[in-house]
Amino acid sequence: MTGDHHIEGIVFDVLGTMVDEPGGLRAAVREAAPSSDDASVDRLLNVWQEHVEREQRRIADGVRPYANSQVVDREAAERVAGRVGLTDAAAIDRLATAGQRLQPWDDSLAGLARLAERFPVLALSNAGHTSLLRLNAHAGLRWHRTLSAEDVQAYKPAPEVYRLALDAVGSPPEHVLMVAAHAWDLRGAQRTGMRTAYVQRPAGAPPRRDDSFTYRSSGLEELAALLTSG
Repeated sequence: MTGDHHIEGIVFDVLGTMVDEPGGLRAAVREAAPSSDDASVDRLLNVWQEHVEREQRRIADGVRPYANSQVVDREAAERVAGRVGLTDAAAIDRLATAGQRLQPWDDSLAGLARLAERFPVLALSNAGHTSLLRLNAHAGLRWHRTLSAEDVQAYKPAPEVYRLALDAVGSPPEHVLMVAAHAWDLRGAQRTGMRTAYVQRPAGAPPRRDDSFTYRSSGLEELAALLTSG
């Protein structure tokens, strides 16, 4: 069915893989700080991303108790607001929920629909339940099942997050394919025994020279063609 690899379920990362996370956050920052030039917007976006990455590491290291993505995004938004002197509560609220209004990549909907005709398709995201629900609705992403890392009070690449998907599919890990634009995410999936597919995105984390993934593709339509041919 899929060459040498019998796939019984496909698990997708969402942020950055299915939707343009940096582009959506950049647009939200620009809306919140309309007088900022491009360089300033990029710096503010870095403030946001660095806060999220730092807090997820602190949670993984046990330095901070688990907080879901809505809490961490709110903190990031308040940091950005503080840098630009934004005090309007409604504007800060809108900025804090920017991650719920991200746009899908051009091939996400068609590629997902094609794969869903052949395989069970699942979302597995670090986004909390509420954020993920609203994001999927906004972007038009349709899954057979949606899973949030919030269920295990952890963030990828913690192994318990990937086990959520393995338990949901109910198949051995070597028959479950993890799809992501972030090589670190795929390495985490590999450590649980899952097959892996790297999809190139402008916002992704590319593979290292020593990475060995089951599939590599330039986009979701190419991956769908690989998995549904034959």
